[in-house]
This record gives sequence, structure tokens and C-alpha cells, in this order.
Amino acid sequence: MTQNIYDDAGFFQNYSQLPRSLRGLDGAPEWPVLRALLPPLAGASVLDLGCGFGWFCRFVAGEGAAEVVGVDVSERMLARARAETSATNVRYVQADIESYEPATGHFDLVYSSLAFHYLVDLPAVLDRVARALKPGGRFVFSVEHPIMTAPRHQTWAVDESGLPVWPVGAYLDEGRRVTDWLADGVVKQHRMLASYLNLLLGLGLRLRHVEEWGPTPQQIAAEPDWARERERPAFLLIAAEKP
Repeated sequence: MTQNIYDDAGFFQNYSQLPRSLRGLDGAPEWPVLRALLPPLAGASVLDLGCGFGWFCRFVAGEGAAEVVGVDVSERMLARARAETSATNVRYVQADIESYEPATGHFDLVYSSLAFHYLVDLPAVLDRVARALKPGGRFVFSVEHPIMTAPRHQTWAVDESGLPVWPVGAYLDEGRRVTDWLADGVVKQHRMLASYLNLLLGLGLRLRHVEEWGPTPQQIAAEPDWARERERPAFLLIAAEKP
């Protein structure tokens, strides 16, 4: 079973103060790129794996989706999602993504934001995603970029100018990583970029877009502290389609 760190009281409290937790999709700097990868939403059946507070579920409902299913392992996250959702076409399910079985051939869009790097058996999850998509259905997801998940010990050093020095990780050695992010002992799974792509190709999905995300000059102008994020990509964004 996936580590349910989001139901840890300390982690949940700290996570709830992040910009993306307070401002939703508008607080996620990678959101404009993800949004551009989405298919037409009017009348669509949508599955959100790792839906968290339900921001994306409410967005697609507002864009005219006919049916929205949000899945998350965290009771705390879903309690807030349900409290903030009034749309009757949104349904939340508490389940571990690693064991959740979506209906076959049912969804026009399967979406996931920053959840898959926690999963141990990602191949099985992606296989179920592929089977859940209708022909022509879209799969859009983001993960922490593999260059970010590679270090075994994510303790940041600084250079003589005070800027962070990103640690060098064992990039080719995939597997379990334990980091201290918002709480001690957060378990993530490191995979190479090629592994994500080859898993999708092996399932017969057609790649539509791959983005190694970093802030734009316009975003840096608005948020100067984001300039350091140009030193390496923070997120990997992928869109694929079922033929």
C-alpha cells in the first residue's frame, strides 16, 4: 500500500499552507501547461487519480464535464474536497491508487497531478489507466522530475553566493527514496524519464507531449525567487492518447 503521508497531522498542516493548497490550480505554476494538454471537456467522463483537495475535479466540472471521479487515499484531503464541492456530477472515492480498479473503456480523460512518484507498482497502475480510457481518450499527468527524485538524501547545500546547489543523485538507480519534505520520512519512488515514456509506449499509448517544466521569463518577472528553478526542471508533464 502507498504510504499515506497526507493523513499525518503534521504533514497535512504544512501541506495545507503551500500556495497550491491555498490558491488551487492558480497556485500551481505548471498548471497553464497542463491545462493546454487537456482535451475538450464538455460532456467528458473524467478520472482524477490523487485528487487531493479536489481543485481539478471542480475545474473540469465547471468546464462542462458530464462525470468526474476523484480518487485519493487520504481521508483528510477528501474531507476538504467534499466540503468544498457543490457540483452533483463530482464523486470522490477513498482508495489507494495502487489497488483502485477504474471501469474499463469508460473515461475520456484520466488525469493525475504529482501523485505517481509515490507509487511502487506504477506499471500496474498505468495498465489500468490504459484499459480505463475510451479509444481516443487522453491521459495527462505530472510527476516530480526524475532529476529531482534521484538524490538519495535531499539535503540542499548553498554556494558562496547563497544559491542552492542541487545534489547529484544516483539517477540510473531506480527505486525507493526517503526524503524530509514537510515531514520526516516521506517515501517516494525514483524512475528515469525513459522509464515513464517506455511504460506508456509499451501499453500502446501514443505520446502527444512531453514537457520538462521550468518557469517562463514572465513567471520569473512576477515571482523573482523562481529564477533558481531555471537551473533544472522541477516537474515532468506528459500527455498521451489511446489510439
